[in-house]
Amino acid sequence: MAQGRRRARERTDYWPGFVDVLSTLLLVFIFILSVFVLAQFFLTREISGRDSVLERLNRQVSELTDLLSLERGRGSSLEEQLATLASGLDALQAERNRLSTSLEAARGAGGDQGARLGALSAQLDEQRRLSDRAMSQVELLNQQISALRRQIATLESALGASENRDADSQQRIADLGRRLNIALAQRVQELSRYRSDFFGRLREILGSRADVRIVGDRFVFQSEVFFDAGQAELKPGGREGLDRLAAALVELERQIPAEIAWVLRVDGHTDRRPIATARFPSNWELSAARAISVVQYLISRGISPQRLVAAGFGEFQPIDTGDGDEALSRNRRIELKVTER
Repeated sequence: MAQGRRRARERTDYWPGFVDVLSTLLLVFIFILSVFVLAQFFLTREISGRDSVLERLNRQVSELTDLLSLERGRGSSLEEQLATLASGLDALQAERNRLSTSLEAARGAGGDQGARLGALSAQLDEQRRLSDRAMSQVELLNQQISALRRQIATLESALGASENRDADSQQRIADLGRRLNIALAQRVQELSRYRSDFFGRLREILGSRADVRIVGDRFVFQSEVFFDAGQAELKPGGREGLDRLAAALVELERQIPAEIAWVLRVDGHTDRRPIATARFPSNWELSAARAISVVQYLISRGISPQRLVAAGFGEFQPIDTGDGDEALSRNRRIELKVTER
């Protein structure tokens, strides 16, 4: 009996060391997470600013392209109108030349042609007026076309500058994305290294203790530590262990910045033996009730409800697929994991 009490006391002495190590890991984890969140916040804000600039440049390019197309259309219309007027001017000049020839011929024919000469002179004057008016219109069109070509050249220059700014913005965004990926990779490597160091130290501290295991990034407690078979009420011995855990979590909650969305997830698991009682019709209800009991007790010890999550998995997430008593015992467990909300 004396040896049994001594072994029990040695097993109990592991718990404070476990809590200290857990607190240290959580503090390191939160620090790394804080650095990562801040870096991601600033990089995301810079990317958002770049996206706004890029969107504005794209709108400007689209507007300039539409305006350039419109001005080119106007230029084509003016050039067609100029060609029409030039053709009419050529016809008027030909007609004037014909009338001039007829007039000269009439003058040479003498007095009998006086009436005809007056008519031809009147027609020639009218053709000269029409020719002068057509020349004025041609000159005006030439001026409009010259101005339009200058405007098109200005628009093409502005469009080229906008396209250059667009390409520069795209390059900066790509650069920023590469820097963000590098920063994320570095944070993941640092977190993995701290987690690996912590798990190595925790295994040394826990030694051969059978009621606490590490599976991946989770702390696994046998259900018998907290509950009697088929029950969801915490045992006194389980409350003592949760008191130490709650004290560490309260201290951790004070130190973590409010903007970091973290939670302690409590997962309940059962073995695959069926249960069918009035309170627990299936293992779903039993596993969920056990997780809720742990969460409610942690709340009663000062942990904020928004930092806790309870989940029941029934018998559907076993860690040992065997059929023996030992395998079934390993699957009856409570898992604790600090994760993002």
